[in-house]
Amino acid sequence: MQNNKFIHLRCRSSYSLAQGAIKIDDLVELAKNNNMPALALTDNGNLFGALEFSLKAAKKGIQPILGSILDIEIKEENDNFGSASKCKILLLVKNDIGWKNLSFLISKSFLDQENGLQKPISLDILFKYSDGLICLLGGIYGPIMNYFISDQKGQLNNIINLFKKYFPERLFMEIMRHGLEKEKIYENKFLRIASEYSIPIIATNNIYFDVEDMYEAHDCLLCISDGTTISDVNRNRITQDHYFKSEKEMINLFSDLPQAISNSVLIANMCSFLLEEKQPSLPSYPEKLDISEHQALINYSEIGLKERLKNSKVITDKENIYFERLSYELDVISNMGFSGYFLIVAEFVNWAKENNIPVGPGRGSGAGSLVAWSLGITDLNPIKYNLLFERFLNPERISMPDFDIDFCQSKRDEVINHVQDTYGQDRVAQIITFGSLQARGALRDVGRVLGIPYGKVDELCRLIPNNPASPTTLKEALDIEPKLLAAISSGEEISQLFNISLKLEGLLKNAATHAAGLVIGDKPLVEIIPLYKDPKSKIPSTQYNMKYTELSGLVKFDFLGLKTLSILDMASFLLKKQDSSFRLDQIPLDDNKTYKEISTGETIGIFQLESQGMRDVLSKLKPDRFEDIIAVVALYRPGPMDNIPSFINRKHGIENVEVLHPLLNSILEETYGIMIYQEQVMEAAQKLSGYSLGQADLLRRAMGKKIKSEMDAQRESFIEGALKNNIDKKLSSKIFELIARFAGYGFNKSHAAAYALIAYQTAWFKTNYPEIFLSALMTFDAELTDKVNIYRNELSRLNIKLLGPDINYSELNYNLEKNEEGIFCIRTGLCSIKNIGNKALSVIIENRKNNGKYKNLLEFASRMDANLLSKSHYENLALSGAFSSINSNRKQTFMSAQVLVDLTINSSGEKHNRQENIFGDTINLNEIWKLPEVEEWNEKEKLEKERNSLGFYYSGHPLNSSKNILNHIGISEISEINLNSDSIVSTVGVVIQVNERSSRNGRFARVVISSISGLHEVIIYSDIYQKKRDLLISGTELYLKVAIMKEENGSNRLLVRDMYLLEDKLNKLIQSFEINLNKTFDINKFIRDLKLNITDEKDCKKYPIHIIFKDADCNIIKIETMQNLKSPFIFKEKIENSKEVSFVKPIMKN
Repeated sequence: MQNNKFIHLRCRSSYSLAQGAIKIDDLVELAKNNNMPALALTDNGNLFGALEFSLKAAKKGIQPILGSILDIEIKEENDNFGSASKCKILLLVKNDIGWKNLSFLISKSFLDQENGLQKPISLDILFKYSDGLICLLGGIYGPIMNYFISDQKGQLNNIINLFKKYFPERLFMEIMRHGLEKEKIYENKFLRIASEYSIPIIATNNIYFDVEDMYEAHDCLLCISDGTTISDVNRNRITQDHYFKSEKEMINLFSDLPQAISNSVLIANMCSFLLEEKQPSLPSYPEKLDISEHQALINYSEIGLKERLKNSKVITDKENIYFERLSYELDVISNMGFSGYFLIVAEFVNWAKENNIPVGPGRGSGAGSLVAWSLGITDLNPIKYNLLFERFLNPERISMPDFDIDFCQSKRDEVINHVQDTYGQDRVAQIITFGSLQARGALRDVGRVLGIPYGKVDELCRLIPNNPASPTTLKEALDIEPKLLAAISSGEEISQLFNISLKLEGLLKNAATHAAGLVIGDKPLVEIIPLYKDPKSKIPSTQYNMKYTELSGLVKFDFLGLKTLSILDMASFLLKKQDSSFRLDQIPLDDNKTYKEISTGETIGIFQLESQGMRDVLSKLKPDRFEDIIAVVALYRPGPMDNIPSFINRKHGIENVEVLHPLLNSILEETYGIMIYQEQVMEAAQKLSGYSLGQADLLRRAMGKKIKSEMDAQRESFIEGALKNNIDKKLSSKIFELIARFAGYGFNKSHAAAYALIAYQTAWFKTNYPEIFLSALMTFDAELTDKVNIYRNELSRLNIKLLGPDINYSELNYNLEKNEEGIFCIRTGLCSIKNIGNKALSVIIENRKNNGKYKNLLEFASRMDANLLSKSHYENLALSGAFSSINSNRKQTFMSAQVLVDLTINSSGEKHNRQENIFGDTINLNEIWKLPEVEEWNEKEKLEKERNSLGFYYSGHPLNSSKNILNHIGISEISEINLNSDSIVSTVGVVIQVNERSSRNGRFARVVISSISGLHEVIIYSDIYQKKRDLLISGTELYLKVAIMKEENGSNRLLVRDMYLLEDKLNKLIQSFEINLNKTFDINKFIRDLKLNITDEKDCKKYPIHIIFKDADCNIIKIETMQNLKSPFIFKEKIENSKEVSFVKPIMKN
């Protein structure tokens, strides 16, 4: 640093969440471009980016200096310090001790958080852990400033001397110049104190963003962080000078204080700590061993394998194949030093199984290990299904093994708690994740800050494809959506919105916890890595993201929660009530009934097999063995999907099976000559060219990366090896190219096999015990309205009755219930009712079980505790029909909500005072509490309220009320459409689910529509979708014009050519009504009342309708014209419910 005169020591990155606006890569580039040989990263109260910054800066030849801006608290009760309250200091790491101390201080501030907020560091803790740290006193944000303002000279002297004592030769007085009035007023005081106490001065720039042009966008970022708007005059703001100034700019800015500039280089030279990547370090196996870990692994594996072979009924003559493979794997594991890893994973997996916590059969490549199968980590026989160990652990490429373990979602936390108890609370942590400002989120946040109406911003956001798996950036959205460009050109407001959003997109906004990752240390984690505490989690997290947590030397264990395992667990529990001997792991994998059901394509709810496209494939493939399920799980993805038609045709003998060389026959026989799995690539290289399986795995990886130099070297080795098997150069080169083309999208067979097993188990349950399976499925998807609607229709298809929620019969979850004929039905769980917590619902159920069924509404209310159910709770229960067994009039129950709340409060008060309940059996509650007398809602109203409360209909279908009129005008049921028709057909349906997709031609939608007969998927292409997307709201009744579209694979699709609101369309088609009346009465009064209730002079849509009134004998008694009917369609529904009317016949226009 001989030629450098200034180093930036106060730099925030994007890891200063929603405050810093510079990404780590950009920060390092700024230092490089400004010829700064060193740079400090000092984020607000965290070390989130410490390792990433260190590695990236060092790689660019820049000395990384680590630090942080910390909140400290000077407590008022200490008279020596006065009342300086909270303030900020900047700490920089001088050496290894300093790093450990800073890491501890910041970890403690997170772990000791109060009310979800990071706790400031107290002075005593700060001074206790001050060794190895350089302290910059924070300027106008620091402790000295507070004493200036309060004019506490004595206390100021005390605090300065303490800082000098605990930071000897490591204390600096910060001077900042950002154009702030406060800086100008107090600068001389800082300089005087520095001189008086011999504290060196240091010039810093409080950096938030990279260049001056970023100021406006960063100003918005601060508003996003603080929840304020640009127009808020009292909001937090900084100046345009908080950018990354060049060395020249800083020297000019502090030309009167050259020592403050040169001291930045002095401090940089004092810092001699480099945070580096470390080798993985495992904790010791938790059980006490008298032998080595590897010998323990050998013993456990051999015992486990013998038990597996006994249960699998493997022929004795073939056992030697298994033990030879086991010995080979154990040698590889030992040579790579991973014996402890296998033991650790086996311990918590088997603990889970012993404690009735379902564990998945495998995930990823781990199912290819025979050792894992022997230890109980996986549940698939790798030799039986030809799964390769080297795909999981390659002896020719040293890298950590990585078992991803699926646990029952609802019990996963129990396993994590066990790991904490086993290794120590301070040695187990989750892994942090960071949420960033993505396209839609950035627009919405910036729009709010700028005060742009939400509706206008939301309309723009809807034009951006929503794909969480691969988010579309704003730039990409602008490239594919002309309407966005048009909006930007429409005015300055939207132009500013996009300009700012483009600058903020990708910046980090918040921290959370990784869904699955867990690390276990061989010592307290705070000695290895700084820790964070997510307020929503009970377990600490690492401060580095997954990549840098692993680079710090910690080994990640994935504890994934798989909902399907919870579903299977509940289904197994329910089945064991009927058959106590049932075990899921013992169901036959050759159940013909199950394969026949799968072959129909009716696989709604089946793991991995329920998408519409997959269902079409299954109906054509007609799988009849487990290997077919493995194959289809691997094939149904972009790329391999192109092979599906050939795979189907070859299976059914329509297409000949062809392979390029006889040596490939045994490898490709299972998949009809088509290369599907990565393992087949490896085996092909082994058989054709003499590769070891380890070398073959390296070949597979090289082909996947498509790096030319690697591919050229591999091609030469492949051809050379093939020549030894008498395969000529031309053919071997052709085979290599074929394999290389496939390897780019080949699937891991181990993963496909494990997930195929779960798929089969769910299919077996649905086939053999559909009531049990669907009750479990609906329980775990109760909050997913779209899915529950789909399952509701599946129940109808299977002729399984769905009973509504009921306080006298429902459990919390969906459960089985026999009807009067002894047939199993599914009773809707109370958990399905929206906006009522499970705690309150559980109390209702517990009260019923302890004290008997509820007799009526008033008695129900008298049994509830005060504050358990609010008025809105009663209303939601009423809307869902949950009180139907004690009061069939849902509207009356709904209107009685406040009466019931008041009764509960009264009753609870009496109970609390331990007096005899005045509402006991001797007094009729109806004499004291009166329910309002109201007429019940009509059927359509009840159904709509059902849907609003539950998310689905159970007592009927909204199209039932339109059935007659639809039949009259010849509108087809979707299920009755002739799929061979070339004409456009009119049909109707209710919107259930909308899935937006993108294509080269713009965005389109796949929409699930509910008809009276079931569910159907229709496709709406971009031209119609863009014009009428606002109609696609769940629950909307639509009139559709559809065409039949034939796809290349032979399947049919319903393509929407146009769509309208059903009510609007029918209103235009209805010309008049014939109304038959039940009896003779004052017809004129009836008409006057009718007009009063169903016409509207102000209504913008005026429908003149002729009405012919007939008596019971069909004689015309009156003809009336109503000029301003609100809606003829709704008129029909309302008049039909009138007690004076016997029949209503609509007469349609031609």
